[in-house]
Amino acid sequence: MFRKKLIIVGAIVALILFLDQAMKIYMKSSMVASVEPINIFGSWLRLQYIENPGMAFGTTFGSGMIAKLSLSIFRIIAIVGIAWYWVKQAKSNARIEFLIAVGFIFAGALGNLIDSMFYDYIFSFDPCSSYNQFPGSGVKAICNYFGTNPVEVEVRHQGFLLGNVVDMFQFNGIWPSWVPFLSGKEIFPAIWNLADGSITVGVIMVLIRQRSYFPKEKQAKEIESSEPTQE
Repeated sequence: MFRKKLIIVGAIVALILFLDQAMKIYMKSSMVASVEPINIFGSWLRLQYIENPGMAFGTTFGSGMIAKLSLSIFRIIAIVGIAWYWVKQAKSNARIEFLIAVGFIFAGALGNLIDSMFYDYIFSFDPCSSYNQFPGSGVKAICNYFGTNPVEVEVRHQGFLLGNVVDMFQFNGIWPSWVPFLSGKEIFPAIWNLADGSITVGVIMVLIRQRSYFPKEKQAKEIESSEPTQE
């Protein structure tokens, strides 16, 4: 039974990783950062290629080498912990639906880690890209802007665990006028990737279905609360 669960969840994780990396490689190879977004599926979802040095949905953890390296190491520790927890739950006969939810989280975390680990070696480094420039880093590079003389800029550190993460999806929606405090603002302005979405789906599944995923814990609490307290 454990082997069957491993094959099912492993196939889902592999598919998510393949799609996530295929999208990122395509966007990084074919799109130009900061160009006008491209609407897909009507106008509510669009493609907008950016790169970020931080966490999910474009949030950052500092731009320095120590901050970036710390984030990548944290991701590695988290991925190892998730894998250990998944194996433990699978061997204890956890529901396959719960194992799939954990698999979504694992795949998303690993997908973004791959960017940081290898993209600096796969793709050429552009010092003129705003996503690669970090004043105060101490790393100098020459940038040749079109039609101008070469200028010296400070760029981010490069190498293993230091690469940017590629993002490309953005919801295109505005809060209606009757919503207090949010009227006219974007519903979800963050730009994200499939790995971010995979983590989000996994977390939502766990939150919504936790009573089904952890029936033993629930029953134990009910029994404990029903027992009379001893004076």
